[in-house]
Amino acid sequence: MSQTRGKYDFCIGLALAMSSSIFIGGSFILKKKGLLRLARKGSMRAVGAGEVANFAAYAFAPATLVTPLGALSVLVSAILSSFFLNEKLNLHGKIGCLLSILGSTVMVIHAPQEEEVETLNEMSNKLGDPGFVVFATLVVIVSLILIFVVGPRHGQTNILVYITICSVIGALSVSCVKGLGIAIKELFAGKPVLKHPLSWILLLSLIVCVSTQINYLNRALDIFNTSIVTPIYYVIFTTSVLTCSAILFKEWQHMAADDIIGTFSGFLTIIVGIFLLHAFKDVNFTLANLPVSLRKDERAANGSLLSTYDCFNHDEESSTCVGEMQSTESLSARRNGSLSAF
Repeated sequence: MSQTRGKYDFCIGLALAMSSSIFIGGSFILKKKGLLRLARKGSMRAVGAGEVANFAAYAFAPATLVTPLGALSVLVSAILSSFFLNEKLNLHGKIGCLLSILGSTVMVIHAPQEEEVETLNEMSNKLGDPGFVVFATLVVIVSLILIFVVGPRHGQTNILVYITICSVIGALSVSCVKGLGIAIKELFAGKPVLKHPLSWILLLSLIVCVSTQINYLNRALDIFNTSIVTPIYYVIFTTSVLTCSAILFKEWQHMAADDIIGTFSGFLTIIVGIFLLHAFKDVNFTLANLPVSLRKDERAANGSLLSTYDCFNHDEESSTCVGEMQSTESLSARRNGSLSAF
């Protein structure tokens, strides 16, 4: 019965995480579209629905699964942009979308199917674990150093400063969301969770963490290019959450070696997909350009032979052919590392 319930919660969490990505990705399109008052209200509803679904997903599914699936919102935004905003996806973008889907699928297949923590008392014991106490203390210390020492000096020039702050703090916010999700489940079950001090501690911690996270993420977006901030933030934030989840919930202890390898492989595949989607989005390169590039390479490789043939059949252009032959041979020699062209 417990195993059946765990699979049921896993499916609910997976559905909520995917719907969250769809709502959030769709809200980006509504914002860019710049519609009138009705569209702006629709954008706010989409954002709100996405965040609520994302919040609820942590109550049912492991953070190891929910957080990496946040990359799907970027994928949804890119796909919808090509339909509604005429922002064409180049070949790199299409490959990136495909890799993101494949990586997400692999992570879903290999993610932990069950979650140990089901009550606030169990959550309290997890938060008091020495390993997590050390991790949380290090996160707070590193964040304070970055905020008050490194940030004022290098925050305007180093992209990693503000992104690291919001990423490591985000790991704690996900833990708070997970705890509050458990509290909400107990509240619907009729348990007196409002009298439990941990509920209010988690709520206050979540407000502080999310406020700090949004503040420094907005600073990074104001200073640096969004196409650079987004993939870097995704990688550091997801890595921080996976580390926090491994320490706090110990989900990895119940996973087989092939599932651990599959999870990391899926995560790395998503990273490559997000990188291709963002890093080369301004490069005008499609599948139709690929044969042209191949033909150019073939002509460069066989240029001397073709030029010689043309010279024998077109005497009036002999001088031009000789020049082309010399330039082609020089180019081929340089490509092959030969010094004969010099």
